[in-house]
Amino acid sequence: MSESAPILLEVRDLHVFYGAIHAIKGISFQVREHQIVTLIGANGAGKSTTLNTIAGLIKPRSGVITFNGENVTATPASKMVSRGLALCPEGRRVFQQMTVRENLEMGAYSRPGNEVEPAIDDVFHRFPRLKERERQIAGTLSGGEQQMLAMGRALMGKPRLLMLDEPSMGLAPILVEQIFSIIQELHAAGTTILLVEQNAQMALSVADEAYVLETGDISMSGPADELLHDDNVRKAYLGD
Repeated sequence: MSESAPILLEVRDLHVFYGAIHAIKGISFQVREHQIVTLIGANGAGKSTTLNTIAGLIKPRSGVITFNGENVTATPASKMVSRGLALCPEGRRVFQQMTVRENLEMGAYSRPGNEVEPAIDDVFHRFPRLKERERQIAGTLSGGEQQMLAMGRALMGKPRLLMLDEPSMGLAPILVEQIFSIIQELHAAGTTILLVEQNAQMALSVADEAYVLETGDISMSGPADELLHDDNVRKAYLGD
């Protein structure tokens, strides 16, 4: 990915607290258009907190978040979707009592009514399994199907930046490969992606740039392929 691509998201000196706990300790990073950027690290490193703060779900103590050239640090989550940023949260969190179609319609609340059906058709094209389950209650879907639905719902907002929080969590290896294949397809179609993932091997294999988070700090960063072959990263996160 060329470094001449415009910066879509920039995080500068971000500090986040949970009460007295300093969860994010002044991190800075950027995501350029059409990149996949991944944040990797152990449980409790601050990966999900970072995404939730960018999405407007958590208010930072200090720092600046710039999206598409605008300062969105104080922008509430309800307005971030219409600005072109979507979060697919950890644990999928689909609307359990709604059908697949109803979940997708909920994801399109920021779009004009005449754009909803074409958007649903596009999601069904990307996720044929969801088309087969269109009228099924979301809570009865398998874990992999719920992950596809959560991703499809996020895509209904037509995001410029799609943030994925642990998309492989709890899935069988064959489904993990399928989810990451879909991530690569979305990237190839022009979607910019910020990926938080505990499966460092898979994340680094699809990303352009990577940042390693350790207890709220960025300890390493660089091209994902370089980190994939870095001895320290391999020992700490790849089980080598």
